[in-house]
Amino acid sequence: MRILVVEDDKSTAEYIRDGLIEAGHNIDVAADGMDGMYLATEQKYDVLIVDRMLPRLDGLALIQALRSSGSTTPVLVLSSLAKVEERVKGLRSGGDDYLVKPFAFSELLARIETLTRRSAPQAEQTNLQVGDLVMSLISRTVTRAGKAIPLQNREFKLLEFLMRHADQVVTRTMLLEGVWDFYFNPQTNLIDAQVSKLRQKIDKGFDKSLIHTVRGAGYKLSVTP
Repeated sequence: MRILVVEDDKSTAEYIRDGLIEAGHNIDVAADGMDGMYLATEQKYDVLIVDRMLPRLDGLALIQALRSSGSTTPVLVLSSLAKVEERVKGLRSGGDDYLVKPFAFSELLARIETLTRRSAPQAEQTNLQVGDLVMSLISRTVTRAGKAIPLQNREFKLLEFLMRHADQVVTRTMLLEGVWDFYFNPQTNLIDAQVSKLRQKIDKGFDKSLIHTVRGAGYKLSVTP
């Protein structure tokens, strides 16, 4: 991978550079925000490692400028500011991850690997399957054990969300945001009512239930309770 390190502390920059070179990566280093901005816009990188507090151009300002220009290169923010609100600020400025100094190099390397996996192009998924439940995203059809299950548009979207999070507990807040685009609690039983209707279509008449209620948490779509 080709990685740009924007870090004004010479010893920290050399520590990161030497370790990443040993790991087989190609590294460029910039000592301030302006030089980092120039390199990031003139060259192609797989990952940017940007210190939070930089001379000439602040690290968060650098990231915001890159995002405004349309750059989607993954950015790992380094900072000695460890409070939650500072980490949130770093992520909301366009950073993809936030690592607090001092850090172990093994953790830095693991986070870089995670960022590149996330940004790697994925083959477009056309089908989802959980047990004998199959959803075609192209034809927008659903079958269970070969039997067609007609769904309304919202039911289809709800089931798709559950299938994409199979074997995970999905909270009501996640469903409100992911299925209804509600970023507030409407204070109704909307979720429970819709899941109940979906469960009637997906589980009724079959030996095993796939939609499970996780008391006090939400729901889970799984072949096992």
